[in-house]
Amino acid sequence: MATTPRRRVAPRVPVSVNGVVIPGGDIARETQHHHATDPDEAWNLAARALVIRELLSQEVERLSIVAEPLEDGEGRRETPQEARLRALIEREVDVPSADEAACRRYYDANTRRFRSPDLFEAAHILFVAAPDDGAARDRAREAATALVADLVRDPAGFVAAAAAHSACPSSKQGGNLGQVSTGQTVPEFETALRGMVPGVVHPRAVESRYGLHVVRLDRRIDGEVLPFDLVRDRIADYLDEAVRRRAQQQYVSILAGRAQVTGVELAAARGPLVQ
Repeated sequence: MATTPRRRVAPRVPVSVNGVVIPGGDIARETQHHHATDPDEAWNLAARALVIRELLSQEVERLSIVAEPLEDGEGRRETPQEARLRALIEREVDVPSADEAACRRYYDANTRRFRSPDLFEAAHILFVAAPDDGAARDRAREAATALVADLVRDPAGFVAAAAAHSACPSSKQGGNLGQVSTGQTVPEFETALRGMVPGVVHPRAVESRYGLHVVRLDRRIDGEVLPFDLVRDRIADYLDEAVRRRAQQQYVSILAGRAQVTGVELAAARGPLVQ
């Protein structure tokens, strides 16, 4: 009986930095810190991280960096090597802080990011049906559709209908949900609210993972652009972090260009160098 020959897999080139080999076991253990759907990609990410650390460690030794370990407010303390790596980055990587003009330019170009959330005052009547229960979904859809038709003709009946039919605790308040903002409801419900005119019942039952909703929008309060002074520090932190990451990546590129690295490409390396 013929058998299919096994595909020969070429052995990996040992991962090393200037002749210092990084053991495969160390790379395997490091993969747990790198999320990837593909095992090979996780291995590559782990190998890059350890190569970067070895590059920095060798530079620490070359420059005879000395540093005192620091402790954070939660009792965690750096190891001596972590302290030396941090000191190396602080000494060798120049990271300018974002000035007022840079923050203002970013604010002016991204005003949509700096808005207070829209607020909706809404009410609903919920017909519960699990997503995987087709028969229950059909019954709920039929009941909700019939109720929508009734309430479009007679909106004043919403409170009584909520008390009689809704499976949500809000039924005791006539279906009133109070004020909800972006991200506080399921996406389908939020999309429906955004397309509604205050004071009316949605013309169709809204389907979500919970079941079918009969929805009424009572009031909408549009968000407003936040003043620059209120978000200036947040922008500065964001810009400083972006510059810091780029500067660190450039520094690693310089070190890698002077070193002999085998077994892994550093071009796709991302993230902070010192945790």
